[in-house]
Amino acid sequence: MTINMLLGLFGGMAMLLYGMRLVGEGLQLAAGGKLRHVLGTLTSNRVKGLLAGAGITAIIQSSGATTVMLVSFASSGLITLPQTLGVILGADIGTTLTVQLIAFQIADYALVLVGVGFALLFWAKRKVFRYVGQAILGFGLIFVSIQVMGEVMVPLRQSVLVSSLLIALGDQPLVGLVVAAVFTALVCSSAATLGLAITLAGQGLLSLRAAIPIMLGANIGTCATALASSLGGNTEARRVAVAHTAFKVVGVVACLPLLSPFVRMVGLTATAGPRQIANAHSFFNVGMALLLLPFTTLLAGGIARMVPDRTEGGKLFGPKYLQQQMLETPALALGQATREALRMADCVTEMLGKSLDALSTDDLDLIGFIEEQDNRVDTLYQAIKRYLIQLSEARLTEEQRAREFGILQVIDNLENIGDILDHNLMKLAEKRLRRRVHFSVAGRQEIGLLHQRVRQNLEIAIAAFGSNDAGLARQVLEQKLEISQLERSLRQAHIQRLHEGYRESIDTSEIHLDILTNLKRIDSHITAIASPVLERPV
Repeated sequence: MTINMLLGLFGGMAMLLYGMRLVGEGLQLAAGGKLRHVLGTLTSNRVKGLLAGAGITAIIQSSGATTVMLVSFASSGLITLPQTLGVILGADIGTTLTVQLIAFQIADYALVLVGVGFALLFWAKRKVFRYVGQAILGFGLIFVSIQVMGEVMVPLRQSVLVSSLLIALGDQPLVGLVVAAVFTALVCSSAATLGLAITLAGQGLLSLRAAIPIMLGANIGTCATALASSLGGNTEARRVAVAHTAFKVVGVVACLPLLSPFVRMVGLTATAGPRQIANAHSFFNVGMALLLLPFTTLLAGGIARMVPDRTEGGKLFGPKYLQQQMLETPALALGQATREALRMADCVTEMLGKSLDALSTDDLDLIGFIEEQDNRVDTLYQAIKRYLIQLSEARLTEEQRAREFGILQVIDNLENIGDILDHNLMKLAEKRLRRRVHFSVAGRQEIGLLHQRVRQNLEIAIAAFGSNDAGLARQVLEQKLEISQLERSLRQAHIQRLHEGYRESIDTSEIHLDILTNLKRIDSHITAIASPVLERPV
């Protein structure tokens, strides 16, 4: 009997966690890029941040996951600590929706939800309906899991030992709090812990007084995920994780001395134990948000003093925005990959800008600088490519697949431009220095003219990619023919000087013509950077 009960509890808990995952993933896919737009509102003010946090958490079914996103954003410099505090409080409210749904006693309809979700998931023609079907299927599994765990717990009603232990939890609130916090940290879900508590209460095994410390412990335990994700992050990321934990701890510490009146107040809201537990969870998080939201600026200062700045120097160059936690939310992961690609583009733009001086002066440091920058470009290229390969294993919408392919095409061409600058143009600069020759005044001006046009085209292409501006992309493509014609005319002008016997032109002819060829090759890759913008839906 004991083994069967343990297996039933294990299977029910696994079904609960899997159902929550299906719900979160399905709603994320249905929301698509709108989730990123919602996140964009968090920088406006604390109230909008609160609403954004509640909405996002309601979609992804995890306040811990929302906070992990905030840690990632803070680590990449996308947001600051004061901007995250309202979102954290909102995320805590959003997670109460799941618990309220679990508390509904709709086991009779659970299989109906499973059937409807299954039908939509496998037979609907439109993808958005299939994603909604996945979410409905997930909700069905959650309610089935509650029913399964409730049924296997029926024999516990007759167990004197279990009854004594659960009654003791009411007399020892700190024990229940610690056990719940540890369990929540292990399963990475406060809703799962509360779902188990709701199941026990539904069987009459857990009193409200014993359940509330479990609820408080679950709220503290959910901070473990964010704390773990901040390890190795920068100061701002650690502050976000500490802020999340501090909010929960402050709320729990404030609630514990008022446990008895809190139990009495919650007891007046409903007669059924499961609903009382869900209401207690809602009251705690909504109350904490109302209490702390007006003081977020003051709290941000206190957190900043708790987690002082530390020196970030000495770190090897690497990606800043490619957060592994974002891979669970493709719309956000693609945004971060785009930011890293733009950072890569900045490196290439700087390389191209300094290449003209490296070609025409005797500054060896510039050649070394461009070589070092190319190594950085290669590092970012490999990191972004690996990140997108990992992302491709997730379920992406057609639009997200197109964005992923576009980013890959952009970084491929940026990497090729970096290689041309380092392996070709800088080799020509070294050759000129070894031969101790100089371009003619006219030749130097012509190279500068083509270089300027190519650099301007690169800047427009990067702007088109970053803003998804089809008009700028078309402008890049229109420039290709003009730059090609310019390169041809400059080549003819150089040959004319050779015919006229200019000494400097003769000495630098091979280098001069190769520079023109390589600048034209760079512009071909620039055109390829702009092309995905015209193919991607706006």
